[in-house]
Amino acid sequence: MISDMPELPEVETVMRGLAARLTGRVITRAALHRPDLRWPIPAGFAAALTGARVLGFRRRAKYILMRLDHGQSVLIHLGMSGRMLIDAAPALHEHLTIETEDNARIGFVDPRRFGALDLIATDVEDSHKLLANLGPEPLSNEFSAPVLLASLAGKATPIKSALLDQRIVAGIGNIYASEALFRAGISPKRLAGNLGPRRIDRLVPAIKDTLLAAIAAGGSSLRDYVQPSGELGYFQHAWKVYGRAGEPCEHCPGPPACAGISNLVQTGRTSFYCPRTQK
Repeated sequence: MISDMPELPEVETVMRGLAARLTGRVITRAALHRPDLRWPIPAGFAAALTGARVLGFRRRAKYILMRLDHGQSVLIHLGMSGRMLIDAAPALHEHLTIETEDNARIGFVDPRRFGALDLIATDVEDSHKLLANLGPEPLSNEFSAPVLLASLAGKATPIKSALLDQRIVAGIGNIYASEALFRAGISPKRLAGNLGPRRIDRLVPAIKDTLLAAIAAGGSSLRDYVQPSGELGYFQHAWKVYGRAGEPCEHCPGPPACAGISNLVQTGRTSFYCPRTQK
């Protein structure tokens, strides 16, 4: 099965599930079961959570921020295999357990330990080393055709690779870059600096529409990702090109009339596209 880390729609889905269960609740118990994941977890992490009320949540790119009433935020990154499970039994590789006054139970499960947990002062969240250099949120008003055109000016990298650069736009990964480029009719091989205003005008709404559709479907479930409820996401059933090499796209008859969807490796990641309709 194709493997990719959770991207913006999956992280947004997880954040919404956590927000619905935890916002306004007091954490009565927080237990950390190991001192590190991808990086060391701050000393006193569990103590900082215990007794705190959860004020709300925010997503920034592929990171979740849980804001507490004592002025600190918990930064959560799911990594390659991380899951946040709500009201589930203790699981293998559960590294953080959170319990609340109304008996909610949250488990952060991460078999490969590429995820991260950290504490940040809420009023300086965006200065954290993992967030400080991120580009605009693709679903925000700050991400527009003029903004993207300016960011890509002079770039000699392929547009697919440019979309994975979190300094250009935050949260897009391999799946949704391929899907958005198909919707926009743009080849992943086209140089980013050569797109021009007309293609950019197609690409920005294609990115937004792709991400919104994926969020509405609960994200895409690959090897590890599930929603906090334990349910699978469903957007993988709506992929137009990703993971479909050799099949016809929705605009083409497929073999033998045409070769169908192609794939190629760009900067270590596999891109899927239709050579006939993406130029």
